[in-house]
Amino acid sequence: MKYLFEILKTETAYQGFLQLNRYQLRHDLFAGGVSPVIGRERIEGYNAASVLLYDPNLDQVVMIEQFRIGAMADPRRAWLLEIVGGLIEGDESAEAVAQREALEEAGCEIQDLIPICDFWVSPGYTTERIFLFCGRVDASNAGGIHGLDNEGEDIRVEVMQATDVISELYGGRVNSTSAIVAVQWLAMNRDKLRKKWLGG
Repeated sequence: MKYLFEILKTETAYQGFLQLNRYQLRHDLFAGGVSPVIGRERIEGYNAASVLLYDPNLDQVVMIEQFRIGAMADPRRAWLLEIVGGLIEGDESAEAVAQREALEEAGCEIQDLIPICDFWVSPGYTTERIFLFCGRVDASNAGGIHGLDNEGEDIRVEVMQATDVISELYGGRVNSTSAIVAVQWLAMNRDKLRKKWLGG
């Protein structure tokens, strides 16, 4: 298999905060040959950076809580416990976005930044890709309500013990993609991370 595809036609079905494109395409098949022409819609999303804010001295994680329109279908809560994140605009680096969003959304200055991974959010229908980091912060004075008024943000900061955040995985309050991946990573790397940042 050559792993080739051909886009035959593209049209914009909707243009707003997000853009929806409709494609006619065909692609190579595992069994050989080429697929018939198929139609697919794709949300032309944005790349984003997300960062788990961790204080190795206090063994605490700075999380944020905010309203999310995509979660309204869940009758339990539309306010999600998340990690800091934001869109990558223009020629910004993912690292710069992580630094900026930590200040805007949580009032925290990142002292050190470690890349975790990058991943496609839902490649079946969107181009959105997230670059994920862990940032070292001082959580001793973290708290309050943050966000930019011009972006309609209303963000509450919640500082939690690392063990409490980890216990919220899988059906708990940590139930969005970036937060799940980041907290899983912390659960696997917490001891090593503390040794690295605390000097042994």
